[in-house]
Amino acid sequence: METGEEFGPWLARQLKLAGKTQAELAEELGLTRAAVSAWITGRSTPRPTVMADIAASLGTDLGTVHTRTTDTQAGLPVTWYHRPGYRDGGRDLGNAAAFAFDADVQVLARETCQNSLDERLTENGRPVRVRYTLHELTGEALDAFREAILWNELFPHYSAVSELAGTQKVGRVVDAGVRDMYESGRLVLLRVDDYNASGLTGDDYGDGKFAAVVRRQLESLKSGHAAGGSYGLGKATLWATSALGLVLINSTLSVPHEGRTERRVIGRLELPWREVDGQPYAGPAWFGRPDPDSPGAEVARSWWADEETVARLHLTRESDEPGTSFLIVGAHDVASLEETASETDDEAADEEGEQDTRDIRRMHGRLVEALGRDFWAAMTGGGGRLPLLEVSVRALRNHGEVVVPETQVDPSVQQPSRTRALRAHFEGTTVDRLTEAGQVAARSIPLKLPLSGGAPGTLGTHQAVLLVTEASGDSDTPKNQVHSLRGNRMTVKRTGVPKLPVGTNPFQAVLLAGEAAGTSAPFAQEAEEFLRAAEPPEHDRWGQTEELTLRWSPSAYRRINKLTTEVNNAVRELVARPRRSGGEGGEVLRKALTVKTRPKAKAPSGPVVPTLDGLEATIGDQGEWLIAADVSIPRGDEIVPMVPVAQLDVRSGGRPRLEWAELEAVEGCEVEDGTLRFAPGARRARFRGATDVTSHPVRTALSRLVLELRAGKGE
Repeated sequence: METGEEFGPWLARQLKLAGKTQAELAEELGLTRAAVSAWITGRSTPRPTVMADIAASLGTDLGTVHTRTTDTQAGLPVTWYHRPGYRDGGRDLGNAAAFAFDADVQVLARETCQNSLDERLTENGRPVRVRYTLHELTGEALDAFREAILWNELFPHYSAVSELAGTQKVGRVVDAGVRDMYESGRLVLLRVDDYNASGLTGDDYGDGKFAAVVRRQLESLKSGHAAGGSYGLGKATLWATSALGLVLINSTLSVPHEGRTERRVIGRLELPWREVDGQPYAGPAWFGRPDPDSPGAEVARSWWADEETVARLHLTRESDEPGTSFLIVGAHDVASLEETASETDDEAADEEGEQDTRDIRRMHGRLVEALGRDFWAAMTGGGGRLPLLEVSVRALRNHGEVVVPETQVDPSVQQPSRTRALRAHFEGTTVDRLTEAGQVAARSIPLKLPLSGGAPGTLGTHQAVLLVTEASGDSDTPKNQVHSLRGNRMTVKRTGVPKLPVGTNPFQAVLLAGEAAGTSAPFAQEAEEFLRAAEPPEHDRWGQTEELTLRWSPSAYRRINKLTTEVNNAVRELVARPRRSGGEGGEVLRKALTVKTRPKAKAPSGPVVPTLDGLEATIGDQGEWLIAADVSIPRGDEIVPMVPVAQLDVRSGGRPRLEWAELEAVEGCEVEDGTLRFAPGARRARFRGATDVTSHPVRTALSRLVLELRAGKGE
């Protein structure tokens, strides 16, 4: 018979739950206390005939003692524990972390799906599967659920909070949620299940993922530098989305705790300070089994529930695959409520239940929209790579009545152009230039990483990957945007490209940075850490943050600004329409006009000398000149190699020459020992450079730069 926990630890916990000592059990069994102690320490196990006596003493069946996959039902029952008020009289009128986000299911989808991605089990290479289930309860189903969560014990606390509704924001939200449940006779549950994830591992109170989510605020124990979250705030969206401030949890662990993995259950309630029957309560409460090790056995801890209990709590998982189920009780969506309020009065006269069904249909649609918008890249595979994520959304009513069938979020439907671009990158079918419909152009974009601690200089250059393709498909809106992402492939930035040429064909672009550019890309891990530190709690942009300033420098964000500038320049170059030749035009114009053309000039037979055709220059973080230069090359059989020379402009005398710290080719040429050598037949070229600050005779901000191309050795 398959067994769970080791007999000794299991028996010790059952004695605590039953309130019995080892000596009392020994006396009931007619054995010595030393014999019971030997069982608990693992030095021996009881004989089969004694197992039956142990089961009788604990008030359970023999199978439970043999398998030890659940606790006995003897002893302390599952209940609610409300944290007592602070002894110094302090009051918390709500969880500040919850105010960082709106009560919006699209915000919830972004934060919870990001957390699931971060906790994906990578050893098997399979994606993490996330399912969102909207479940509306009415009538007997609602009554049964309220009984399962011990609603009668909670109601006095909700009543006390309702009295604060006139002066306190959280009180108003909770009061509205309770009134809506009673007036409408319905309750909406939103469950988020993930599979092939780590689960809430660790002790109830010690350092671990369980305690970080259930017991603590502002703690993030994400595994891996490519994780999306870093502030420990995302979990607050679960409680923020509940109008009742209540979330129930059922976790299947990837690493056993107390010898078990399945049906680790607990609930957490977030309410403001309140006073019930003259007793002050600080705020949060937990739904669980009283911990015998806590003073007075009052503090509630997680417990290993049976299948019947998780079914009554609407927490049944579809398999024993590791992961966690979060049940948001009284889910509400601000955006959906606003849409409902704007409907006409005659729609309010629909038959009973129609309005409620429309609400969860709307929430279903908003979830699908947000997941496809923010996680399309994580759901995309190709070239032998599996997706990182699979997501579905469904809506039910009461005992499994289907309101909206399960919808698998398809990135090729939500983001067809970008999905095509990312697959082309995975499959190695990108091109340098867009010349035909359906092509995907790729370009490397440098990100110069600073040294940590504010030290001058550059750690190294990470090469991000820019993908550009034409926009196609009705759902590809808005167009002409760049989606930027890193290791977990959640879209971080969505930005437009300014100063596009007139007549540019609609396009979509993707920037892969950090490990999204490939784990073998130079400085991929360092880029992950740098960009992660540049994200605010919402993880919706890269820019100046306190962490970026503390770990690098107050000017570190300029590296990101430079990256953005390079991306925009590259996009404009890739999407620019080629100039039409003089012979192109309408048939009517060709017939109406007589055009005299000059004989085609012959290409020079001797060497041709390239010339500068454009220059962009900025001052870098360390005071260096950063330049990007365009070169025009005449037609000819032989192109003279050229040396770029940087000098400082002066009023009189010779111009001081600056040395190059970096000089790199972009296109149409290559750099060899400081000399530009051009590709045969090239008509244009582009290169970049950074001057060596140690060769500057004066501060850069007080000088002007002159750039020349010189033939020969540059003398």
